Formats: sequence, structure tokens, C-alpha cells
Amino acid sequence: MSTETLRNACVRTDGEIELVANRMRRDIIEMLEAAGSGHPGGSLSAADIMATLYYSGVLAWDPADPCSPERDRFVLSKGHVAPALYAVLAQMGYLPHEELTTLRKLGSRLQGHPDSNLCPGVEVGTGSLGQGLSIAAGMAMGLALDAKASGEEPRRVFALTGDGELQEGQNWEALMFAAHRKLSNLVVLVDNNNLQIDGHVTDVCSIDPLDKKLRAFGWHVITCDGHDVAAIRAALAEAVACTASPAAIIFKTIKGKGVSFMEDQASWHGNAPSAEQAAQALAEIDAVGAQLAAAAKEA
Repeated sequence: MSTETLRNACVRTDGEIELVANRMRRDIIEMLEAAGSGHPGGSLSAADIMATLYYSGVLAWDPADPCSPERDRFVLSKGHVAPALYAVLAQMGYLPHEELTTLRKLGSRLQGHPDSNLCPGVEVGTGSLGQGLSIAAGMAMGLALDAKASGEEPRRVFALTGDGELQEGQNWEALMFAAHRKLSNLVVLVDNNNLQIDGHVTDVCSIDPLDKKLRAFGWHVITCDGHDVAAIRAALAEAVACTASPAAIIFKTIKGKGVSFMEDQASWHGNAPSAEQAAQALAEIDAVGAQLAAAAKEA
């Protein structure tokens, strides 16, 4: 199949994507409770972004072949939110759903940070913060050169980072390089939840004004509500339509989104819920899921 065919093969409606994100949140909680360790806050804040990326038609992926040469690439720069990636890979059919609860277990394909040698659908092992954007820029450059030689449209590269991760200096070298090379096939997704392990990003080491800094580096910048699927879809469409420069979308999100006692709490950056906490979290997620399902039936 062509890249464009793959981009259109798995498109879902906004309501369907909301249900995917809700199921991802359920899977994230179940994975972390079973593992007894992991990172719930950033995984939950990124769920809507990742669900929309994979099911909006901007990302080419083959349900039958995670290594298809026609695919676009996704780099999870903030690799500690691997539960969100595994959750969406299970939705895509790259992983059996029952395997999710092997997260972080000895011998599992689902390590605490994604392993491209073990897990289908993982493009590169990540987790050393600050390196993912450099890898993504290199991928985009290579794909652009391949496309120039073949006369075809370049495959796209999407990289998800966080505002805390952007405190790492290597990111800014990658951002400068990508703009200089006009890598319009590169889109950076910023999960701007304003929390890191030590507290609020704006207190620890603020990166504001992020939009102005990225524009000064030569990027096309979009700001967006990271929990509004329709807005995320529109932002992604604008980003891939930009042909003069790489694009960055700053998604305003809530760390721990969907679980009341985890929302905007730094203590849930890297702590797994107990059985009782997981039960409460799942009840809240299921209540939202029931509302979404009812709305879908009425639509």
C-alpha cells in the first residue's frame, strides 16, 4: 500500500478516538498497578494526543506490518511514558491486549522504556531524556534525502516530548538543526503539562515563553488544548500542511488527566497506584467511558 493509502486506512471519528483514549487510560492504570512501578502522570496526559495521532489520518501505519517501508515514524522522546505507547500499540493490534500487564516484568517485551529490538511498532529505544528529538531530526533528514532521490513525498516523523524534557540542552541543538535544514516532514508534539518529577516546570526551570522561543528558532508553532480531540486533529492537519519549515504543536495538558487524585500532582510522576487506588481510578475512567459510549450511540 502507498503511504497515502496507509494514512487513510485507519481513520476514526472524533468520538471513536475519544473512546480509544479512554481505553488507553484504563490500560495504563491496569499496567502500572500490575507492575507496581512506572509513570502514570505523563502517560495519562499524553493519551488523547497519541490516540488522535494514530487515528486521525496524518500518520501512515499498516495494521498488518509495523515495519512497512511506507510507514511514517513516531518517536516517543519521553520514553518513560511507555505505557501510553504500549496502550496504543495494543489498540492497533501490534500487541495482544493480555500482554499489557507484563509491563516491566523480567523477560517481557514491554520494558519500562520502549525497546525497538523487542516490541513491534517501537521505532527506537528512548528514555535518556533530550535525545529523542535529535534521533527524530536525523530520521526526518534521512527520509527527506530518500524522497529527493526517488521523487516521492517524504515520509513524516512525529516526536512526542514534554516540557520538562525540553530543559535538556540537546533538544535545542536538534530544533536548530531541523529548522536550518527545513525539515518540513518533522512534527514535534509537546506535552505541556507543566509538571516534572521535582514539581511544576515553571518553578523548577521555566521554559516559557516556549512558543516564542520555537518561532525564533525557525519553527511553525501551533498551540492547542491537548485533551480536545477535534482541536488536536485540526492542529495535526495544520502541522503536516506546513511545507516551509518543521512544525511544533504545544499541547496544553493536565498531568494525570482522567484520574481526579492524580491530576496536576507531581507525586504521580513515577508512582504506581495500589490496588485500591487503581480501583478508584478505573471507576472514574469507566464512568467517562460510559458517557462517551452513550454519546456515540446518540450521534
